[in-house]
Amino acid sequence: MRKPRIGQQITYQLGLALVALFVLVPVWGMARIALDGAIKGAPTEFRLWPEQFTLAVFRHVWGSPSQSLTLPGLLKNSLIVSGGAALSSVALGASMAYAFARFRFPGRRTGLFGLLVGALLPPVALMTPLYILLSAIGLRTSLFGLMIVYTAFSMPFCVWNIRSAFQAVPKELEEAAFLDGATPFRTFWRVTLPLALPSIAVAALVAFLMGYTEFAIGWLFIESSHNVTLAMAVSGMRQTNGVWSNLSALAILMSVPVVLIFLALHRYLLRGLLIGVVED
Repeated sequence: MRKPRIGQQITYQLGLALVALFVLVPVWGMARIALDGAIKGAPTEFRLWPEQFTLAVFRHVWGSPSQSLTLPGLLKNSLIVSGGAALSSVALGASMAYAFARFRFPGRRTGLFGLLVGALLPPVALMTPLYILLSAIGLRTSLFGLMIVYTAFSMPFCVWNIRSAFQAVPKELEEAAFLDGATPFRTFWRVTLPLALPSIAVAALVAFLMGYTEFAIGWLFIESSHNVTLAMAVSGMRQTNGVWSNLSALAILMSVPVVLIFLALHRYLLRGLLIGVVED
């Protein structure tokens, strides 16, 4: 492979630098507002560094980001909802994706098309039927009910993404396991599933983020202040004209678990994003 010329390398590096600035400048702007004790409301001027450096805003947000819960309580609710949605989406999506990838049955293509339509639909289109259904079974105002809602939103993407990973696994490996006496479930668990883990990690992260960052639908289903999630608290603070420094500090603290999860799964995520799609 021919090495890029110096001019091309400079162009690539400048392009990457612009992308990095586009991502990092807003993050630093939010951190600067959270670390500036001189801001009492909305910032009125541009500053590169905090005028009065302080960590008091983070201590305040940690203790009382909402009226009824501390930040650990809000984080607990968010992890229950988003983590449960991710696990449910991956568990149900993997079994459904394997059926679509390996078996031929009537209505298979129709089912795949229906899942694709479900992935393209905006979540607001499913709010009314889910509201009626969860109200009928008495789960609408609970964290478990909200977890079901986010699972329904993320399932189509999980099925399509994991199905592509299962299709990329050679059938010869499964047939060899069958010849060695392995059962279908053991073959799936010990052969197919480990090879699809990168794509499963991507699907799990997307499902987690969908439940972790969503707040509009959460306000429709949740009524008790003790079931409020972090995203809902950020939205509520913004709507009540909260201090920008408090809002920025809460947003930064909210992003920490996501960064830690990405660092823990980054190898699987990068491999999953590189897996190609195998067509029927």
